[in-house]
Amino acid sequence: MRDTLGGDTERWLTVAVMAAVELQTLDEKIACVTLNRPDKLNAIDGSLIDGMDAALDSLSSGAFRAAILTGAGRGFCAGADLSGTGTAWTKNAPDTPGFKVSYDAQVRLANLYVRLYELPIPVIAAVNGVAVGGGLAFALHSDIRIASEQARFGSVFIKAGFSSMDMGTSYLLPKMVGAGVARELMLTGRIIDADEAYRIKLVHEVVAPDQLMAAALTMARSIVGNNAYGVWQTKIGLNTALDAPSLRHAIEIENRTQILSGFTNNPLEAARAHQEKRAPVWDPL
Repeated sequence: MRDTLGGDTERWLTVAVMAAVELQTLDEKIACVTLNRPDKLNAIDGSLIDGMDAALDSLSSGAFRAAILTGAGRGFCAGADLSGTGTAWTKNAPDTPGFKVSYDAQVRLANLYVRLYELPIPVIAAVNGVAVGGGLAFALHSDIRIASEQARFGSVFIKAGFSSMDMGTSYLLPKMVGAGVARELMLTGRIIDADEAYRIKLVHEVVAPDQLMAAALTMARSIVGNNAYGVWQTKIGLNTALDAPSLRHAIEIENRTQILSGFTNNPLEAARAHQEKRAPVWDPL
């Protein structure tokens, strides 16, 4: 495979290829999941959901320490495939009532986002183009968001005749940009560019299109360089603390997490490495 990132990334290795999602190893312990329906701007259909489920299985296996999520072609993800040409989201019996078919499909997709959010490893969304509707949700459920200058974001469910209450957007977007900004974006369905996304703190960094994957890989390497136990506990601890009802509850989570961390060899190794002016050798998870 052609090296597009520079350095030692010539070691790209294809791990698995699915119809609509490609999973690769970019670097040691770093995966890349690519939504791979470029002719549809990676819109969501049953094949993409199947592929993401399989990719999430692999990312949960312990083989990886971090993952990058991106899209093939010029789009990140244009949301649900409304063209009528994609595969079905669920496999209901022929006599299943229409409302049950729709509800089952909604639940299946929503559960996919929960799986992404609750992965034991951090996910960096490398948003290369349009990320609207379910595409915005993929970005929101990732831990870190890096945008190409060509990225566009929008909670456009309302433009399709529905509400903007979909796929975790009403929960995550206000936490990231504040309730007031989230209300405006969700009520209008307005699409914003990468610069505005950075200004409202929806994304952490905006880079030139040809630098997007390199920036995401740099971020992933900076995470993987830390001890695996600490990264794992920080991710799940943050998710838990964000839902804590008070400061006291959040601190109790921190207290337990930090004391357990002290029973690994990592704090002692960090001190020794600092004294000896070398990189630490962390305990495996």
